[in-house]
Amino acid sequence: MLEANIKAQLGAYLEKLQRPIELVASLDDSSSAHEMRSLLEDIASLSAKVAVRFDGADARKPSFSVAAVGEAPRIRFAGLPMGHEFTSMVLALLQTGGHPPKVEAALIEQIKAIPGKFKFETYVSLECHNCPDVIQALNLMAVLNPGFENVMIDGSLYQKEVEERQIMAVPMVFLNGEHFGQGRMSIEEIVAKLDTGAATREAEKLDAKEAYDVLVVGGGPAGSAAAIYAARKGIRTGVVAERFGGQVMDTLGIENFISVQHTEGPKLVAALEQHVKEYGVDIMNLQRAEALIPAETNGGLHQLKLTSGATLKAKNIILATGARWREMNVPGEQQYKAKGVCFCPHCDGPLFKGKRVGVIGGGNSGVEAAIDLAGIVAHVTLIEFDTKLRADAVLQDKLRSLPNVTIIMNALTTEVTGDGEKMNGLFYKDRATEALHHIEMEGVFVQIGLLPNTAWLKGTLNLSKHGEIEIDARCHTSVPGVFAAGDATTVPYKQIIIAMGEGAKASLSAFDHLIRSSSNS
Repeated sequence: MLEANIKAQLGAYLEKLQRPIELVASLDDSSSAHEMRSLLEDIASLSAKVAVRFDGADARKPSFSVAAVGEAPRIRFAGLPMGHEFTSMVLALLQTGGHPPKVEAALIEQIKAIPGKFKFETYVSLECHNCPDVIQALNLMAVLNPGFENVMIDGSLYQKEVEERQIMAVPMVFLNGEHFGQGRMSIEEIVAKLDTGAATREAEKLDAKEAYDVLVVGGGPAGSAAAIYAARKGIRTGVVAERFGGQVMDTLGIENFISVQHTEGPKLVAALEQHVKEYGVDIMNLQRAEALIPAETNGGLHQLKLTSGATLKAKNIILATGARWREMNVPGEQQYKAKGVCFCPHCDGPLFKGKRVGVIGGGNSGVEAAIDLAGIVAHVTLIEFDTKLRADAVLQDKLRSLPNVTIIMNALTTEVTGDGEKMNGLFYKDRATEALHHIEMEGVFVQIGLLPNTAWLKGTLNLSKHGEIEIDARCHTSVPGVFAAGDATTVPYKQIIIAMGEGAKASLSAFDHLIRSSSNS
């Protein structure tokens, strides 16, 4: 099952086991079950501390559990944990076997202290790069707290369950049989949802923090670069972010980051976070800003109010809040979000195997999505508002060569339709004739660009007609002592490498402002 080089690497990892573990498989006669048996036999052959049995009685077949010898299993894999989930399996083996996790001690104690019984079921796609974060978080919680269980369920293998539960986006998490959440969730986010008093305690801690010399709002490439450049100056630096990494966490392939031929968003974000932490930056994750009170209005420091109720103070602020997927804003879109309306073809595409889907948008992202989906689904209809596609010529040529793709241009999507439970089609208007048409489809992937995360700043500083923060060549905003960088600003070309450069520039400008302000005081 496993190639020789993978077996060698896995064998080295299994040497870190501190106690014996047992894998118990529940198999049927399917080809997937035969692959699972081979996989588990390979794993058991690599360490004397790993035992395997094939007499499991789990209702889901094929599946297997992971447990310390003598303990009831709390981690299960219903499906082959390959692809992006291979790392999830390796971590489950190691952590069950006593290898310490790379998680802060305070968070570990918080997880251990959560009372109650929590049975999680997490549906994934093996092609999904968001799913492993959720699986690994829930598995670790099951290792740390005997009240937790988690099972990873490969949606493509358990299609009947997917249809019965009407799962049309992954990861999809159920807790004790009820919907818990969907999409990428960090372990901190999951714990915050379960430990209801944590938010209040955290807000009290944030409120008590001393003022920062530079406070960066946003933890994406621009925010990370700004934080590093500020901290290197030896000044008190903080980063407050709703989700560290921002939109890059949802980016699969990155091939234009100079000097790095290929990487993936989550890998880049992990490297960014590690780099920021090396400089002692105070990172405050899972915090959303709701208001900025400039120093000039209160006669002192800038104040950043958070939705948690806390207020942070700073001499200088750098806004690097990034952007989010632009929505169509048509009837039915919100109702059928994650019930057919999707934004990530890599994550959710496999759930539509053999079905009809649409793609909205004829730029690079839309055409790339259509090309990827064409290899999975029965048929793709790409709808473009303009009279021509805007993607690179090589992508257009590839798209037009595919037999199961229809391209409709000069069209405006007007409504997403459904049966109340899930999407079943959409209406579009032919802009040339004004005629209205309906297309039956089970899913649609919206790829029409980005919107800056700046609505909360309206009326505080100058924004462009597109909602972008207006800045000059040195990243100054219209408010003294407040700077901005990255996709949330008027700087053209929303690219990771450009955002990083802008973040560095904003930080240098903030430091210059800081020392000039100090010399004048």
